[in-house]
Amino acid sequence: MKILLLFLVSLTVLGQKKTEEYKFLVGNYSKKGAKGIYYCKYNPNNNTAKIVSNSPAIEDPSFLAISKNQKNVYSVSETDGGSAVALDFDIENGEFKIKNLVKSGGAHPCHIVLDKTGKWAFTANYSGGSVGVLPIKIDGTLGEPVQSVQHYGSGPNKSRQEKPHVHSVNISPDNKHLFVVDLGIDEVKAYDFNEKIGKLKEAYSIKLSPGSGPRHFTFHPTLPYAYVIQELTGKVTTFSYLSSKLEILEEVSTLPSNFTGKNSCADIHISPDGKFLYGSNRFFDKIVLFKIDQNTGFLTQVNQTDVAGKTPRNFGITPDGKYLFVANQDSDNVVIFKRDVKTGLLTQMEREINISMPVCIKFLK
Repeated sequence: MKILLLFLVSLTVLGQKKTEEYKFLVGNYSKKGAKGIYYCKYNPNNNTAKIVSNSPAIEDPSFLAISKNQKNVYSVSETDGGSAVALDFDIENGEFKIKNLVKSGGAHPCHIVLDKTGKWAFTANYSGGSVGVLPIKIDGTLGEPVQSVQHYGSGPNKSRQEKPHVHSVNISPDNKHLFVVDLGIDEVKAYDFNEKIGKLKEAYSIKLSPGSGPRHFTFHPTLPYAYVIQELTGKVTTFSYLSSKLEILEEVSTLPSNFTGKNSCADIHISPDGKFLYGSNRFFDKIVLFKIDQNTGFLTQVNQTDVAGKTPRNFGITPDGKYLFVANQDSDNVVIFKRDVKTGLLTQMEREINISMPVCIKFLK
């Protein structure tokens, strides 16, 4: 009987599939000596993390996008001149090669995404207050912008909203619309997108609370909802998303009810199963966890997790939903948390990667 039990236990252990290592890229600011874009790996089986390689030097490659075949990486160069960079990438040996650099369509591009066809890249130009549309050629290089859409206006926060500040660009699930979040004018603008010629045409605009400073945006993976996180007031706005139209449903705080002090929200993501939403809050230095009501899309705050660093900018949830990685800009570390898929709660793995001023995490398949 003992032998049989040992045999069955052995079979169970052998049958357990170990989680494969996670591969990811890290964008950053180069002001303190970071050397281009970093390729990293994390092995959850032995809780080890390492930098594999880095790209040739790029000035402030703060945000990244990856082609579907993972052979090309696209980065902004967040400078006053405003550039976007195309790179070849070999996931096997970690080798990067810069293909070309073009104008982004405005000053200080801080966000870049690709459309679903992989033929177009969109840039959010923060200081320029504009959106750039760049063609991606067959060889993976970027073309000069075919369109640069300028925003106009201002907001009540005179130190931060003196003019438009486009902070993120977000392609719709059907690839027919681009949703552009502008911190400077408290608006989410919806553009019709023609994927054949790469042209945007404004369809409508949603005005958010004055002085809110909307920043990053995400669609729910399965339900007709979308969410935007506000940098200046520390809140999240919930939208219904039906027939390509956004409508505001609610606005909730990312902060504890008794909070006083400085805070500045940055990033927002939903777990792959669509049950939980997370947001990063700089200076407060926490990741907030919300439970998403699957019938209404409404949010209920569950927990605040310390990020084990300073100024959590971007963060990412692994594709399988098991881990969450936080890029702490001012403590120069990427910190790894295990994620309870049932409760959404985070547990620090006591493992981090030291990279100067990390501000973007993108997972590879």
